[in-house]
Amino acid sequence: MEVIKNYFNAEKAESLLFMGFGLLAILISIYCFFILKDNFWKGLAIPLVLFSLVQIAIGTIIYARSPKDSLRVEYIIKNEPEKIQSEEIPRMEKVMKNFVYYRYFEITMIVLGVILMFSLSNYGFWKGFGLGLFIQCALLLSLDFFAEKSGYNYSKHLQTIEVLKNDK
Repeated sequence: MEVIKNYFNAEKAESLLFMGFGLLAILISIYCFFILKDNFWKGLAIPLVLFSLVQIAIGTIIYARSPKDSLRVEYIIKNEPEKIQSEEIPRMEKVMKNFVYYRYFEITMIVLGVILMFSLSNYGFWKGFGLGLFIQCALLLSLDFFAEKSGYNYSKHLQTIEVLKNDK
């Protein structure tokens, strides 16, 4: 049970990081857009805000859901262990598959950000937009790396629980 509690506690902590970075990026965006006012800074602010809103929404949903998921999985292990294979393992397989899609999207946005920064380097707005895209997506990629690693370890643990149940 300790591995399960640790996984869902880590999920909550990671969601707080998502929300925290999202709020910080919104504050930076407000400063860039309304105080600095240069086209470069306005361009930088837009992807920061857009991705921050997504970060905050996802972080909030995961933070609210994690305790319920932890209790649900603990209940299943204690009372209906066969549901680990039919419910929790397939759920985690889907989660892990989604991380691959997120990674491809984030890498694509990082590359797009670099292209915008260097191919439109004379245009302050697009250079800033590219930098903002690069920063936000590199941060998301980093955070998702740790979340994926945690999910992978949790998934492996679920499979050992199933193996132990089948051995009895």
